[in-house]
Amino acid sequence: MDLNEVGKEYFQQSLQYDQAQLERDAVKVCRKLDFYVLPMMMMTYMLSFLDKQTLNYSNAYGLQEDTNMVGDQYSWVSSALYIGWLVGAYPWQLLLQRYPVGKLIGVMLFVWGAVCMLQAAVFNFAGFFAIRFFLGLLEAVVSPAFIILTSMLWTREEQSLRSSYWLSVNGISAIVGALLAYGAGHATGLAVPQWKLIYLIVGSMTIAWGFVVYLYLPDGPHNAKMLTEYERVVAVWRISRNQTGLKQPKIVPAQIKEALFDPRQWLLYLMAICYGILNGGVANFLAAIIKGFGYSPLRTSLLQTPVGAFELVMVIAFGYLSKVPNMLGATIILSCIPGLAGLIGIMHISIDHRFALVGMCWLQGILGAPVVLNWTLPGLNTAGHTKRSTVLGIYFIIYCAGNIAGPHLFLPSEAPRYPTAIKGLAGSYAGAMGLQIIYTGYCYVENRRKQAKGLLDEADSTEEAIASFADLTDKQNKHFRYRI
Repeated sequence: MDLNEVGKEYFQQSLQYDQAQLERDAVKVCRKLDFYVLPMMMMTYMLSFLDKQTLNYSNAYGLQEDTNMVGDQYSWVSSALYIGWLVGAYPWQLLLQRYPVGKLIGVMLFVWGAVCMLQAAVFNFAGFFAIRFFLGLLEAVVSPAFIILTSMLWTREEQSLRSSYWLSVNGISAIVGALLAYGAGHATGLAVPQWKLIYLIVGSMTIAWGFVVYLYLPDGPHNAKMLTEYERVVAVWRISRNQTGLKQPKIVPAQIKEALFDPRQWLLYLMAICYGILNGGVANFLAAIIKGFGYSPLRTSLLQTPVGAFELVMVIAFGYLSKVPNMLGATIILSCIPGLAGLIGIMHISIDHRFALVGMCWLQGILGAPVVLNWTLPGLNTAGHTKRSTVLGIYFIIYCAGNIAGPHLFLPSEAPRYPTAIKGLAGSYAGAMGLQIIYTGYCYVENRRKQAKGLLDEADSTEEAIASFADLTDKQNKHFRYRI
């Protein structure tokens, strides 16, 4: 189905209503989407992150010993999920462009929940590597799907905050996962080891949630069950000002070429590898770092709980800051500072001050803020559906490559401080901040150039709104304004 044509029809219907009425009702529609759709996205993303993090939690309960992993095999198992994500990143973009977003995610929840449970059935490194690969291959659909869905349901001014909300639940996931691991650690007399129990619980939760998502998560404003037919018209009218339309299933080769030769996108790709390295390192080795400070497995699980609280609060806080006009780029840069400060603390605080070192580890939870805000940039600043799909596909391929590389910075011989890894992660933060400054400056100059020509003065006119459903790229649409 060509959703751009559907969107164009809905927008033309909106022209029969008074502008003031549409403005009033748009607020109500936004609240409905926030109340119904956003929580579904948040719950789905929480389970996706929890599935990924099960490896980190189970590692505290004898996973490596029971599966006879030696040397850097655990690092490779950590990387396997992102190798699968890398393989699936671009194919998922093609499927997302062609098939309904909500239904696709619902089906995948069933499948990846089952795969998560299968982790309890493996006995060696090879089996674990294979299962984690397929888990990554399946879960690769979630982040790009939510970026696309967010761009179809909320305005450009609203998207960074909504994206921050659905990623902030990684913090809740970290808390739930740590408490789940702590509870599993107290379970005795079981027929299965404690680390296997974690996979069985999380996998079954994911499968159960799949029913809800398949039935109720919309594919766009055109079939949102919580909206009346008139409210769907209003929902499309709201996002017509995004200048990105809804969705076009046809692949346009010229837009692929534009995505490959657009300098702004290459800045995004370079930032993707920086954030990938950071995420791959932090997500899989935080438990190992805290445990290396001399804490027991149970204590290590409990001490990871505040990481989630830091992420939940700070990701949403930076999301609100990003709503301030012309503050998106600056917010991404500011949100990198706490994590960088924490890495410096891990390197230099004396091992005698164990709790201070743990506090520095908690600051790593704030990494979610710059990651998700950077993820929003391809959706916000790239128009043309084939171009956006291509950019997102390449972005997540490179992001996954960084996630694969990140764990290998942690050399077993350097525990517990891992100086090589900490320096590498700090360099990644610095690189991401520098690239963001260049990217924001590039977009600012381009907006000023268009403004000087008077191209941005009529961006809200009916003619421009209808043109937004014509599948023009951000370069082809002379009225397109980049968010900075």
